[in-house]
Amino acid sequence: MSKSVVIGLTDPKSPSNVGSILRAAGCYQAQSICYTGTRYTKAAKYHTDTKQMSQKIPVTAVDSLLDAVPEGAKIVCIELVEGAVALPEFEHPENAFYVFGPEDGSLEQAVVDRADAVVYIPTIGCMNLAATVNVLLYDRMAKSYQQQANNPLDQGDQLIRQSRDTNNLLSIK
Repeated sequence: MSKSVVIGLTDPKSPSNVGSILRAAGCYQAQSICYTGTRYTKAAKYHTDTKQMSQKIPVTAVDSLLDAVPEGAKIVCIELVEGAVALPEFEHPENAFYVFGPEDGSLEQAVVDRADAVVYIPTIGCMNLAATVNVLLYDRMAKSYQQQANNPLDQGDQLIRQSRDTNNLLSIK
């Protein structure tokens, strides 16, 4: 599966959420993040990008997420919407523009109307924005690796050593 992933955020309100989303984007190899609204811009001075992913992954303010859809990408809305597909049943498109609503609101109807798919994550209650992005991107990665003969997740300890923080030297005896 191609790694063409762009994340669209609808007026995110919390710099800590966007910082966590940046970290997830780095972990799961998203190419960029775009967002609408002014709340994040005002709050961005509170540095929450602990892995400095904003130096590697562009974060761009846009007037409309629909105007920011990459060429050839399928629009996938992630929202608790009646009639949406449950994430465990969803097949991710090769080129995806994942659009997330704000924590204190919903996606615009115009965005949902243009979506190629609308997906929800089955939970009891709703998750915060950063948790939702993490779960979605993990699901994409896990499903794509299941289809590969040489599954990178089979690297075990080598992958753990490459991924963990330098302060983590824990092992199982």
